[in-house]
Amino acid sequence: MNLNRQIERWLLVQRRAAAIHNRPFVTLSYAQSWDGSITTRAGESLGLSGAESLRLTHQLRSLHDGILVGIGTVLTDDPQLTVREWPGHSPQPIVLDSSLRMPSSARLCRRDDKRCWVLTRAGHDRQLAGQADVIGLAGDPTGRVDLFAALQWLKQHGIRHLMVEGGAEVITAFLKAGLVDALVLTIAPTLVGGLKGVGDLQVGAKQPLPRLHAMQSHMLGDDLILWGCLQYHRETAIAC
Repeated sequence: MNLNRQIERWLLVQRRAAAIHNRPFVTLSYAQSWDGSITTRAGESLGLSGAESLRLTHQLRSLHDGILVGIGTVLTDDPQLTVREWPGHSPQPIVLDSSLRMPSSARLCRRDDKRCWVLTRAGHDRQLAGQADVIGLAGDPTGRVDLFAALQWLKQHGIRHLMVEGGAEVITAFLKAGLVDALVLTIAPTLVGGLKGVGDLQVGAKQPLPRLHAMQSHMLGDDLILWGCLQYHRETAIAC
């Protein structure tokens, strides 16, 4: 069995085993350098995945109902979030945008197949031109969209399996909240010394650190692919 099919079968098994009822199963997937950087600095785009790893990313997209990024990724990369390098359907595009900075010119607002869902704080009434729907949700104490409320809303609207691709603030927020169930990480053979994918999780010295349970790894082209279930407390880990 090739690596793509191996990871696909593994992910499907984890989803069936997960006892999650009030939110989607969340897969975190992104690319980083050997030193943990995802770009040189905030606001700059840096392609790290090789061709084979990019195909794996598109395969993973095809296995999810929705795909989520933060507004910073939209402003920096202007992504399409579609499935192009693998057979399959494109997931529902979703953007976390607490201050509603989403530009109507973004490619996500110009797609013909799906209307982008822009999740913002309740009270932002500005409408976006093009193919986008603005959804106002509860905010958290930091003034950002409450992730628990966002995931509950997504589950109620048909998103059973959600793929989170970044950027750094979104990756950190999901890990900090304990809302990542599975991780598929691409590690490119480069040293960047730039912006790290995971920021301060504000975990104390005596608190349990998030860790990968039953971690697996394999080379794909020049990249190292690492995958496993996220474990926040030993008694709550998904049975990998």
